[in-house]
Amino acid sequence: MHTILSIRELSRSGKILCEYDYIDIEDKKSHQYKGVFVPEKHATEVKNLINEKLLREKDERNKALMKYAGIAKGDIGERSIQELKRESAVKGR
Repeated sequence: MHTILSIRELSRSGKILCEYDYIDIEDKKSHQYKGVFVPEKHATEVKNLINEKLLREKDERNKALMKYAGIAKGDIGERSIQELKRESAVKGR
């Protein structure tokens, strides 16, 4: 079960935190979504999911940057762009 509460409602009643699996927090005046509250029983699972997602995103960024790592180190030497393209095409087969 879940519910939507304002920060004010959440701060007034601490026992409401135990009644729900998660609580959406919303600004009641502007109806702007502020976040989610997860009780202790689900906190570890949520933290693990977020950490896994952040690691995947970091790995994807690193893989994208690794294409250019040889250029930064000077590993391409005096080869032209055409030679590099031929080499990458041969490696891709």
